[in-house]
Amino acid sequence: MINPADLPDDIKLLKAIVLRQQDQNARLAKLVADFKRALFGAKSEKADPDQYELAFEDIETAIEVVHAERDADVALQPSKPRKSNRGHLPKHLPRVEEIIEPDDKTCTCGAERHIIGEDTSERLDIIPAQFRVIVTRRPKYACRSCEAGIVQAAAKSRLIEGGMPTEATVASVIVSKYADHLPLYRQAQIYSRQGVDLDRSTLASWVGKAAYELRPVYDCLLKNLKQSSKLFMDETTAPVLDPGRGKTKTGYFWALARDDRPWLGQAPPGVAFTYAPGRGGKYADDILQGFSGILQVDGYAGYNRLLKRTSQDVQLAYCWAYARRKLHDVAKASAAPIAQEGLKQIAALYRIEADIKGQSADARLAARIERTKPKLDVFEKWLAQSRAKVSAKSPTGEALKYIAKYWNGLKLFLTDGRIEIDNNPVERTIRPIALNRKNALFAGHEAGAQNWAMLASLIETCKLNAVEPHAYIVGILTAIVNGHKQSDIETLLPWNFKG
Repeated sequence: MINPADLPDDIKLLKAIVLRQQDQNARLAKLVADFKRALFGAKSEKADPDQYELAFEDIETAIEVVHAERDADVALQPSKPRKSNRGHLPKHLPRVEEIIEPDDKTCTCGAERHIIGEDTSERLDIIPAQFRVIVTRRPKYACRSCEAGIVQAAAKSRLIEGGMPTEATVASVIVSKYADHLPLYRQAQIYSRQGVDLDRSTLASWVGKAAYELRPVYDCLLKNLKQSSKLFMDETTAPVLDPGRGKTKTGYFWALARDDRPWLGQAPPGVAFTYAPGRGGKYADDILQGFSGILQVDGYAGYNRLLKRTSQDVQLAYCWAYARRKLHDVAKASAAPIAQEGLKQIAALYRIEADIKGQSADARLAARIERTKPKLDVFEKWLAQSRAKVSAKSPTGEALKYIAKYWNGLKLFLTDGRIEIDNNPVERTIRPIALNRKNALFAGHEAGAQNWAMLASLIETCKLNAVEPHAYIVGILTAIVNGHKQSDIETLLPWNFKG
């Protein structure tokens, strides 16, 4: 609200203020409308959620510019400070206190004033990454009374023997590349701004050495996941440079994930990525050697190879989100009453799942039998009737055909409370891989792609277990350098890390 006392008496100046305020109001109205459209408007199901985050950031920045203009206009100063969300500053952050004293603490009567209270405010301060040099001195001692020899402490083991980086430096390079999506050449550019000139190939050699040492931890992670009786699996493209042709070829990152938290399972969440040069089902079969149980996947036909195992030890639970996407694409392209009805029925299934999330597997199964099974019985009849009404080759017919083809796997979640309704948990773990792929464009070599998969596995598993990735990488590299026993390798897994 404008304070009338602050308004000028000059008519021309007053008109200018009103016009300026109208312009600001119009800009704000447009920005708010754009924000609502980005937040609530229709979104392509294939779009990267990060794209919407970028839209929100830019719109919110533009809104704040208008607010800043108003705050800077003396005649339009609000009578009360504008409230904003300043966030919460964690207690573990170090505090640097500054005390602002009055220029003169002497009272008008001549006496010295004393403190009766104080106002305290906190602001977040960021210091850009600082480099420092660790100087290690090892004094040599000799006896002046005899010639018994010289005594000197042994040098500490290092990840890069004879090299300049500490384990923390190598961890920083790894986390920046595989968690923050900064390619090595960009990191080298950042370092050079502080006068530290490091060639990209030098950073690459550090990462390679660390990858070699961390491989046993990754192997242990993958082995631990395959001991579970229920996992998720998905795959995403991984462009890899083909040096002989000067082009890229398409490989794949296969993600194997565990997340038992929705049904209160005790096994810690984790994900392991594996690079393979193709998408054939034999790669999934190879990765899953040693696994038996329920595998939650999308509708990719390559997974059917797992059903041909002589041991018949794998069940495939299919993804309702993928089935829904088939109907969504039809409904979005044209008026399709059948697709719309299918979406409505699937939405009812998801509402039940939202209600039972976080309950035990037994409680979830009981709720599904009572509430979900009747709806799926209705859906199955509707599916058969709807397929009879449309051409099998029409978009609607193709979508319904897909659901019918995978029906047994889609309704498998009615038999086990541990099974999720969709494959979304593993798809969420793949998103950082996709973002890194956009920034790096491609992997430079198949071996580099596997290192990428391995290091990303450890970092993403850290995130799933609320472990800070940099502290984790530093901790396990230090342990390995100091001779951690291979027999105790499980203690180095992210969920066992004690920072």
